[in-house]
Amino acid sequence: MRRLSSFLVPVTMLGLIACGDSSTDAGGMGGTGGGSTEPSLSFFVTSAGSGVIGGNLGGLAGADEICQNLAAAVGAEDRTWHAYLSTSSEDARDRIGTGPWYNVRLQEVASDVASLHEVGIPRLLWGVTEDPDEEGLLIDENGDLVPLAEHDIVTGSTEEGTVSEGRTCLDWTSASEDEVAQAGHSDIAPPEFVIEGVDLQSWNSAHETASCTEPGLAERRGAGRFYCFAIDG
Repeated sequence: MRRLSSFLVPVTMLGLIACGDSSTDAGGMGGTGGGSTEPSLSFFVTSAGSGVIGGNLGGLAGADEICQNLAAAVGAEDRTWHAYLSTSSEDARDRIGTGPWYNVRLQEVASDVASLHEVGIPRLLWGVTEDPDEEGLLIDENGDLVPLAEHDIVTGSTEEGTVSEGRTCLDWTSASEDEVAQAGHSDIAPPEFVIEGVDLQSWNSAHETASCTEPGLAERRGAGRFYCFAIDG
């Protein structure tokens, strides 16, 4: 049995990210809100980790604000953005709209909530750093792949998108060593990587973090990144 190795990496505090020029044309996805028939940016993984705030994202409201600010920085501020995070009172799958969702390359990530959780998101194999054929659909709002050292994406969720009890960093308000978060993987782990009782292939529920501190999120190759969805399609 091989276990994921510890890996501490520097991360950028999401709360310090400033909104960019809202006129930026990022692949023609300047959002038009609900009712749009043309594909536009409606899904991304955050481009930076949570840094010193660890798992204390300010609850769902704080996490949603981070998504909104990152989207605004690439010209998609006209949409309403929610973080794919579960809490003790709300499941991630119930707060992301109905789809379909598209990444910044305008590739369809999933058509609806059911297919998102039954099929998942096409991703690259562990350790792949180049994607000339654009086969990996899980990218950040700038179109970049998630670094291997930060491939744990926090969700607090089961594979069905419901809350993973006790694994939400106290509903995203804690950066404590005594709390943990459930995280998925932005890539597909090789079959020889095995941890008993967990699915390392899952995009939204691979394993728990070591803790909700900055080092605890980084220990198993994470940085406090999370998924953002436009709830208006």
